[in-house]
Amino acid sequence: MKKVLILGAGIYQVPLIKRAKELGLYTIVTSVEGNYPGFKYADKCYYENTTNRERILEIAKEERIDAILTSGTDVAVTTIGYVCKELGLNGVSEESSRLVTDKSLMKDAFFRGGVRTATHKTVDSVEDAKKAAVEIGLPVMLKCVNSSGSRGVVKVTEVEEIEKAFEYATSVTEKNYIVVEKFIEGYEIGLDGYIIDENQSLFVPHDKIVYSNGKTNVPIGHIFPCECSQELYDDILEQAKKAVKALGLSNCFFNMDILVNGTEAYILEVGARVGATCIPELVSLHYDIDFYEMMLDVALGNEIDAVGEPCQASAGQLLYSEKEGVVESISYDEMEDVEVQFDVEIGESVSKFHTGNNRIGHMIAADSTIEGALKKLETMKTHITLEVS
Repeated sequence: MKKVLILGAGIYQVPLIKRAKELGLYTIVTSVEGNYPGFKYADKCYYENTTNRERILEIAKEERIDAILTSGTDVAVTTIGYVCKELGLNGVSEESSRLVTDKSLMKDAFFRGGVRTATHKTVDSVEDAKKAAVEIGLPVMLKCVNSSGSRGVVKVTEVEEIEKAFEYATSVTEKNYIVVEKFIEGYEIGLDGYIIDENQSLFVPHDKIVYSNGKTNVPIGHIFPCECSQELYDDILEQAKKAVKALGLSNCFFNMDILVNGTEAYILEVGARVGATCIPELVSLHYDIDFYEMMLDVALGNEIDAVGEPCQASAGQLLYSEKEGVVESISYDEMEDVEVQFDVEIGESVSKFHTGNNRIGHMIAADSTIEGALKKLETMKTHITLEVS
């Protein structure tokens, strides 16, 4: 029986763990100790921080693993790159893992590779942040360099706002520097896929459903396919492929945030792992494939079949609470072609939605058209009753 080491036991790793077990793989799950749902599905658990790459390497050697991977989180990516290098496993390279988990290094790589992206400066003080903002030109975005889920990201329109924004951006990281980048007008889309080599890859743009938390827009859903002109579609793919090359990505899945301004695409950032917020499920529905199984096959070094043409539209959205409190009741009526999942139970405490980590569940729908899929989500919302007090 082949062994896979899955880093993380959170809600976005659960489907990966389950699928691995269904495929007859021995699943070893590693995460810091806590009330994480993935632990109960694993064959074996280690309560270790996934950023402790030396300890994870020890576990990998002791267990004689055949693959290492994660889903929906950036924090474990550098560890994956390190273990893959040390053990000769299939996956993101150590150098690429370093670039994709530091927005400062990532942006520098984009510029070297001719990728269209926002002008940026790396700063380590409030004064330098103010100078950078003036030089770049307001408004700007202040970004923590190693966070995900929109944490530590804030838009600034006035110099007077920078001190507070700097404190917020640095509050969620151990790094002593952040990125100040030019704010570009437009709308944000996503792109997910994989790259094995130059001849085998998949690039799938998709639209986003966003929620404003007062500091920035947080993705709470995704829509497949992306509706845009052929000219814009071609530019998205061109810039995405440049980004993959600039970062040296291969033998891995990836997720991109892209800003669209007119007919031009700006690559904001790239993660060397599949995206969160139901993306693997939505890609699977869109193409009638099993994206989780493909992730496992790539990590194991197995060959995967080429993906054909899309077969239907798909859309998904997070469920969340508008206030902090305790869940008093949950109920909903089932609908055809709509999946509803709650991550919380009656009696559990929930937070007011601020980032993707505050999700309490999700909805997923499929239809022959985008409009039909979205209508199913909107209808399902009216069938869900959630009481928090």
